[in-house]
Amino acid sequence: MRSKRMAAISFNPRLNVQGGRKNHGVVVEEIEGLIRIYGDGQVERPPIIPSAPCMVTNGVVSKDVAIEKFTNLWTRIYVPSYSSKMPLLVYFHGGGFCVGSASWRCYHEFLAALASKAGCIILSLNYRLAPENRLPAAYDDGINTLMWVKQEARNGANEHKWWLNQCRYSSLFLAGDSAGANIAYNVAIRSYGISGSSIKPLILKGIILIQPFFGGEERTISEMHAAQPPNSALTLSVFDTYWRLSLPLGANRDHPWCNPLAEGATTLRELKLPGAMVCISEMDILKDRNLEFSNALASAGKWVETRMYKGVGHAFQILHNSQFSQIRTQEMMSHLKAFINQ
Repeated sequence: MRSKRMAAISFNPRLNVQGGRKNHGVVVEEIEGLIRIYGDGQVERPPIIPSAPCMVTNGVVSKDVAIEKFTNLWTRIYVPSYSSKMPLLVYFHGGGFCVGSASWRCYHEFLAALASKAGCIILSLNYRLAPENRLPAAYDDGINTLMWVKQEARNGANEHKWWLNQCRYSSLFLAGDSAGANIAYNVAIRSYGISGSSIKPLILKGIILIQPFFGGEERTISEMHAAQPPNSALTLSVFDTYWRLSLPLGANRDHPWCNPLAEGATTLRELKLPGAMVCISEMDILKDRNLEFSNALASAGKWVETRMYKGVGHAFQILHNSQFSQIRTQEMMSHLKAFINQ
């Protein structure tokens, strides 16, 4: 049975790849314009969102660097022109664990601007995607990236001195939006909870969760009734499809990777976590779940800063799909700068 899901975003869906399509049988899952899965397991991701080459943007140098050839893990590194040592921020892009790239122009522009404004070095990770690589593949890629940075910092390799020499290792942040925020959180509880020495000389100082992609079997009010912008990036049906494609086979949305507050999940009070910043969009279907998570962190005695952005929906800072997007994005940039440099 064909399950077709709509994802209305502010890019041209006519750019998808219709010509020369091979016959892979029936389409079993689809998020229109973004991903199509056939019965034979073939996956298509139409190039609906343009990529950006590495370039100097507002004084920020960017380069793509390979981390692990076997899994094709790589990162785009952004280095602003600051004379002093800077915090290091490892960033995970959004896309429901199934789509997205560190080379997407919308992420390149957002992160180049953030590196410049906040005065930090950013590693934007191109992690493995579901359904070919279901969770925890993306979490593993995040951990492997931290281990790679740790090793390169200890080795002092000449090829990486252009960015490593400017890093303040005592100020590491993990950040991401949507599914990327989920990855940042799960990588944090693994790397921070193992032992403080596991990633030395790096010291995890904070996590930044922008519209974190969490779920659950029981619907929240905002999931069912949120007044969304007309070109919303995340509808409930798209939300469900992403989880079906990314969770381990047989798991439901109360799996701890989807629902960190589910019965049976490790309680937040038991977890070792650094300070957190949670950014929530007022018109996002995830609003209630994000608020619940943020409040649960505070109730568990964790340090958390919560920011609500009025009049905008999911991924507004990336897609600029609202009349308020530019204003709210500048607000977010200021909040992120303050959190990273406090």
